Formats: sequence, C-alpha cells, structure tokens
Amino acid sequence: MGRAIRLAQAAWNTQDHAMDHVERARRFVAVIPHCAALGITVEAIGDGWATLALPYDPRLIGDPDTGVIAGGAVSVLMDSASGAAVMSHPEANGLTATIDLRIDYMRSATPGQRLIARADCHHVTQHVAFVRAVTHDEDTDRPVATATGTFTIIREAR
Repeated sequence: MGRAIRLAQAAWNTQDHAMDHVERARRFVAVIPHCAALGITVEAIGDGWATLALPYDPRLIGDPDTGVIAGGAVSVLMDSASGAAVMSHPEANGLTATIDLRIDYMRSATPGQRLIARADCHHVTQHVAFVRAVTHDEDTDRPVATATGTFTIIREAR
C-alpha cells in the first residue's frame, strides 16, 4: 500500500466514525502529501462529486518558454478530484486507490491561471468505482483535459 494511502488510512481511523462521507472525503484530500505540496484545495464536494483547484505556481511549469503547467500536476489534480468523488459517494463507504486513470489532454492550460477539476463518480460496485473528470482554467468552455478512471474501494471493517 502506498504512503499516501497509509497516511489517509491513519487519518480515517482516527476520525469520528459518525462523520459523513463528504467530510471524510474532504479530510482525505487534506492529508495527501502531494496535494499539500502542490497547493491543491477542495473547492466544493457533494454526494459522489468533487471540485478541486490547483493554483498557478511557477514551480510547476513544464515548459519554461511558454509558462504552461506540467501535465503531471494536472494528472495529480484529476486523480485527487476523482478519488475525492469516490469517497464522497454514499455507496462507496471507505477509502479508495486508483486502479486506472486515462487522461486526454485537450490543450495547454493558460499560463497564470488556476486549474479546476470536477470529478463525478457515476457508478459503484462492491469493489470498484467509475469516475469521469474534466479540468479547465478560466475558459470553462474549453477543457484542458478530460479523464475516465476506475478506483478500488477499500471498505471500512465493521
């Protein structure tokens, strides 16, 4: 099990088990070290969906000539938003880890603008959740990237 999942599991286990799934998902994002390092924050979250933001940061530039944010930072944003969407889904009831995440980069993000990822968990089985996500900058009509993913559900022992 990865370090981020172990940290999230520890935070999950120490939390009030009466806490709702939406608040647990919000806290899950807060304890992931790479989210903190990149400045990713939860903008909004609800039953089966999450919106996360990545501020523009010169340290994350992938192309110094254009100032465009590296694709890896976009993928972390989309993966984290997708995981939070799974954790906030009422039927998931547990932690999650990425099985597969396919990202299609549609265009470069506009330098200087923050990125917003919205992920929706649209189907949950006993062990797997299915997610769609879209990332955009200030131009909400033209996505920077889209993603589809599958996530394992690590059910809470009862």
